[in-house]
Amino acid sequence: MAEEGEIQHKSMKEMRIGSYIMIDGIPCRVVDIETSAPGKHGSAKMRITGLGVFDGQKKSLIKPSSADADVPTIKKKKAQVVSVADNTVQLMDSETYEVYELPITDEFRGKLNPGQEVEVMETLGRKALLRVWQQ
Repeated sequence: MAEEGEIQHKSMKEMRIGSYIMIDGIPCRVVDIETSAPGKHGSAKMRITGLGVFDGQKKSLIKPSSADADVPTIKKKKAQVVSVADNTVQLMDSETYEVYELPITDEFRGKLNPGQEVEVMETLGRKALLRVWQQ
């Protein structure tokens, strides 16, 4: 499971589109938020739709707006593309010079070239491509 300090608790009311949340134990980027009006005997409910950071799958979470949500700690790092294979990219961390491989998602297919700078997101011991800077 997640290491201590990598998951924080945040009120559901504080969630915004573009922020990150844990849904079913998977870190997700929030893409939609719906809030229902409070009922006669209950509090307002919130439905949050998120896309899995590592797999891109759509997930939903429904909780009262007064409840807490688990939020993953996200570290963003710069890296340089060393080489590009069919479905993987080899990257070198700009600070530690660590070399590692990541799968290329559909979003980045055909956009990666050796020498190019990218932004990598790291959470819960896993990494994913976040952004490619144009040369």
